[in-house]
Amino acid sequence: MYLLFIFAKKMHPKTPSQSLTVLTDLVLPSETNPLNNLFGGELLARMDRAASIAARRHSRRITVTASVNHVAFNRSIPLGSVVTVEAKVSRAFTSSMEIYIDVWTEDRESGIRTKANEAIYTFVAVDETGRPVEVPQVVPESELEKERYAAALRRKQLSLVLAGKMKPHEATELKALFV
Repeated sequence: MYLLFIFAKKMHPKTPSQSLTVLTDLVLPSETNPLNNLFGGELLARMDRAASIAARRHSRRITVTASVNHVAFNRSIPLGSVVTVEAKVSRAFTSSMEIYIDVWTEDRESGIRTKANEAIYTFVAVDETGRPVEVPQVVPESELEKERYAAALRRKQLSLVLAGKMKPHEATELKALFV
């Protein structure tokens, strides 16, 4: 008699710092608008690339952009600026991961960094056929990571309610904000 043992791959939780991705580059003339500031679409592409790498580092799988949940263009980024895009997984669900992105500019003379923009993307890990696969959970460490982790569930519930995939009374994290 043969016994078949199936061992499920154990998913070990990961910290946000394990997915940290930092991309630094210059703003070139071909990437600017008539006001000599970085095109918003160019910044979106940079953020998408950084988020993709962070999602892949977290899941060790193929990842695809599921949504751009939030983008705030708070400061223009002028021609010649040094731009740093920092992305890391803020929370993981079954197969999706929320990636929080901070964009910094560096003063030419002092080297002081200033936060210019931020964004939140959602990526999904998939197999070779494009089907969603499970990802490791996230264990936040810093206070900021813990805040972003908690807020990610509220954002997900709001998104599900707005899409009609969750009834408002089931969104317990959202209800807690108002009760």
